Amino acid sequence: MDKRIRAILIVLFLSVAGAMFYSIWNLANTIPRIPYSEFIEMLESGDVVRVQLKGGKITGIDSDNNRFTTYSPDVDNLVPKLLEKKITITAEPDRPFVTVGIFASLLSVIFISIMWYIMSKRRERGGVHTSGFTKSKARVLSSGGDKKVTFEDVAGIPEVKQELKEIVEFLKNPGKFSKLGGRIPKGVLLQGPPGTGKTLLAKAIAGEADVPFFSISGSDFVEMFVGVGASRVRDLFAEAKKHAPCIIFIDEIDAVGRKRGAESVGGQDEREQTLNALLVEMDGFASGDTVVIVAATNRPDVLDPALMRPGRFDRQVTLPVPDVMGRLAILKVHAKTIVTAENLDLERVARGTPGFSGAELANLVNEAALMAARQGKDAVDFRDFEEAKDKILMGAERRSLVVSAKERETTAYHEAGHAIVAKLLPDTDPVHKVTIIPRGSAMGVTQQLPLDERRTYSRRYLVNRIKILLGGRAAEEIVLNQRTTGAVNDLHMATEIATKMVCEWGMSDEVGPLTYAQEEGGFLGGHLIHKTFSEETGKAIDREIKKLVEGCYKETVQLLRKKVRLLHMLAEILLMDETIDAEELDIIFKCDARRTRRELEERTKQCMRGNSEGPVVASAIIDNSP
Repeated sequence: MDKRIRAILIVLFLSVAGAMFYSIWNLANTIPRIPYSEFIEMLESGDVVRVQLKGGKITGIDSDNNRFTTYSPDVDNLVPKLLEKKITITAEPDRPFVTVGIFASLLSVIFISIMWYIMSKRRERGGVHTSGFTKSKARVLSSGGDKKVTFEDVAGIPEVKQELKEIVEFLKNPGKFSKLGGRIPKGVLLQGPPGTGKTLLAKAIAGEADVPFFSISGSDFVEMFVGVGASRVRDLFAEAKKHAPCIIFIDEIDAVGRKRGAESVGGQDEREQTLNALLVEMDGFASGDTVVIVAATNRPDVLDPALMRPGRFDRQVTLPVPDVMGRLAILKVHAKTIVTAENLDLERVARGTPGFSGAELANLVNEAALMAARQGKDAVDFRDFEEAKDKILMGAERRSLVVSAKERETTAYHEAGHAIVAKLLPDTDPVHKVTIIPRGSAMGVTQQLPLDERRTYSRRYLVNRIKILLGGRAAEEIVLNQRTTGAVNDLHMATEIATKMVCEWGMSDEVGPLTYAQEEGGFLGGHLIHKTFSEETGKAIDREIKKLVEGCYKETVQLLRKKVRLLHMLAEILLMDETIDAEELDIIFKCDARRTRRELEERTKQCMRGNSEGPVVASAIIDNSP
């Protein structure tokens, strides 16, 4: 702290302390106040020896040498009585206490001095640095920290790590590149879905390079006052140049780097000024500056083109959702932090979690550990991971929910319809689990998990997917002769798939291999569809979508009518056991329901020998056989 500011603060503290001490002392020595009538009685009895008059205030001394004070409403008529009693009288004019005025003046002078000093420092700096308001909010992680993140802590993205190792190599040994005329990229933009490890990867770059790491969020630049964000950008880059070589990491850069002119009202001037300052600073690095800018976003589609051009963000690295091998590597990293069972097969867990990001896998490991601890286990096993996955994907179990017998029956046939269609149709994802236990907002769930990572989808797969979604409604109509609202999500998803098949993927013979919708969106999954076709074409599209969904529904009904005996069997088992996993489902489908009771009993015993851990479903199979 500056010595002049320290001296002013000391004077201010002493002044305030003196004023408080005087007030306390004055309060402690307050003269007792008596009623005016009591003063007249004392005057008549001769107990008053001396008085002091100050306006209407009377301060006196009685015959016992005790001080007192009172207030007279009529001092002019009181004086003759005092003279008559031969009482010594002193008088002072009625004016404010001088000390109070001195303290008030002193405090005013001190306040004005402090404000003058702040304004003078502002003028000296030639900016708007008032009390550090426009100083950068970046957090600096020193290279000598106790715990550093390295590339060993990042798993599942080997190609991305290999690409970014050049940045680390340059920061460690810039001469290796400069002697050949090469230059380090000024900026690296990490883009990808949420949870894929963009922030973690940026910290790993700093940890591997062993250089200072300036971390700031894009929202930290923007304030309600115009010019503050731009000043913070300048201050950040000035500090970074002092600590070069170093790394500046801007998380969620889309908060400040959105396309200019995309907004019409509200904060546009401040955000655009901040973006302009960022563009200037990124362009203003000298060739010898070893400052690398790393930014992260999950919305690269909204960033300003000037920010994305070479010379600012030279490299744009996409972090995808990990595949099965990447998920296995990530699970191994996070499994080191918990106590796992010796027979835990992490590869099996990785195969059963398609589409999970790195953050979701970390959450899965933590939830599994919590599940095991809640049950008093000594280690986390595969069953804990399964329960944790079900909780994440489908929500927590709601066993306390009161469900009527009719609703349970409807749910059982609904989920049995999904499962049978999924098992019988070719080119579909295997059924992982069927349950009628309420989870989240669903009364039951039929869960499918793909064996392989799918990048493209065939028309056959999509048509069968629609049939699986419609299997629940078809089962209700065949067995219970009813249509309920439980199929609302299934119908919505089936219609959405059919619409994309016709309008976007060119899978309709009538409207042809054309795209009739323009989709805009980023990694967040949101999209806007703009109409780009005539009214006549729109009617043809509507007919084709309806034809596709209705055709799939008719074929699904025909399939389930042929397997109605199996539909009854599966529903009865669900009503008894509530949950059927993939192994148990395979056993049920292998048992031929058309055999005699004795043959079926022997066949069921053979099927169930290798499945001692699961619930016994043999009795249900036998009871529902012909």
